[in-house]
Amino acid sequence: MRPSLLFCAALLGLTPIAAAAQPAAQGVQPTKAFPGAVGWAAQTQGGRGGRIIRVTNLKADGPGSFRAAVEAKGPRIVVFEVAGVIDLGRTSLNITEPYLTIAGQTAPSPGITIIRGGIDLRAHDVIVRHIRIRTGVDGQAKLSGWEADAFSTIGAYNVIVDHCTMTWALDENLSASGPRFTGKTVAEWRQGTSHDITFSYNLLAEGIANGSHPKGEHSKGSLIHDNATGILIYRNIYAHNVERSPLLKGGVQAALVNNVIYDPGKRAVHYNLMALEWAGQPYQTGELSAVGNVMRGGPSTDEGLPFLMLGGDGDLRYFGKDNIAVDQHGKALPMFGRYGETRAKLIEAKKPVVWPAGLDVLRSRDVETHVLGHAGARPWDRDDNDIRVLFFVAEGRGEIIDDEKTVGGYPVFKEARAPFVEADWNLDTMEPKSGLYPGQKGPIQEHLSDRDKAMRK
Repeated sequence: MRPSLLFCAALLGLTPIAAAAQPAAQGVQPTKAFPGAVGWAAQTQGGRGGRIIRVTNLKADGPGSFRAAVEAKGPRIVVFEVAGVIDLGRTSLNITEPYLTIAGQTAPSPGITIIRGGIDLRAHDVIVRHIRIRTGVDGQAKLSGWEADAFSTIGAYNVIVDHCTMTWALDENLSASGPRFTGKTVAEWRQGTSHDITFSYNLLAEGIANGSHPKGEHSKGSLIHDNATGILIYRNIYAHNVERSPLLKGGVQAALVNNVIYDPGKRAVHYNLMALEWAGQPYQTGELSAVGNVMRGGPSTDEGLPFLMLGGDGDLRYFGKDNIAVDQHGKALPMFGRYGETRAKLIEAKKPVVWPAGLDVLRSRDVETHVLGHAGARPWDRDDNDIRVLFFVAEGRGEIIDDEKTVGGYPVFKEARAPFVEADWNLDTMEPKSGLYPGQKGPIQEHLSDRDKAMRK
């Protein structure tokens, strides 16, 4: 059961009035993108009201492909009449047209998995749900230059990425990025880069460490780039990434709520305004509210790793409450540390410094159970890789990897087809009217192997 807003207010030390959502003008409630949408982007319209575009094949491009659907112009809802693997052939798919909903939940089982590539989103008012992206080193030589993110927003805004899986990226698994200093004022900087972004219920795991990235080791969870604002990172799982779970750069304004961070290598949450990147520009103080998160060390985690680390030269205004940080044996870890002897200051606040209206907050002791059960693409219809990662998080196993081959390599699915029937869906929210998604037979529960099923009969 979700906690009430009164409990959330008590947890944060706010009055109920301050925690409650602001009333809409003239008593009209704004329409959420979908039930459960949260954050500053919660009301983004995506492709609502636009045309339905059906993905009918698994080709990398051409008529009926996923690429053709997202590159189309005008408001559009992308649905899937096919399931399986889309191989991008070591390319990134650029989305530049706004007002888009990618409804991966409409695909028949086993859903849509993108391999050997990633997505760069350079548009506004976009909703992406229930897809898997597994980038992978793809046999490329170390330091050879293949460095794709799995998914990145670039100067985008009013975006929700919800219930997706991103693994095996060569750079970040999921990031909010863009130019640092567009325009002449701080307000213009913030408008010119990614802002009003929600990352919710995603599985962000096994960033490739010593692979083909030209800088060398590059296993990274999420980068929230300089001056990005209105960023909500909510109920995600970060697992087996060396760093950036997440990294917040200079002047970022973000809330980090109810996430699970497992087996971080060198850093978990960290903030860094780098002088070399801000030369000649006035430093902006970053702002972070971190509430109800759980960090657990694993086999790859440095001994004594803190929950939050501060690097660089810029200050961070920080509110932290009800966060847990323990090593792989349950021993408490420090909540704060540094990786540089600089003048950067941690300015601790007594109330949230950045906070979206109307946000449900779980107690930290309830977070792991809830998020393991619900995060990632199609939690009612998980694939073997997601099951493996989630069970290893639950059991304290797994490690940072250098190549997707060490954990089985790219998935192979038999292509599946089923028509998309508009009458079966609420086209405003892209939720099934029956309450069951394609491939769902009942409540989300443990997935059993064929042998386990046989043994339990």
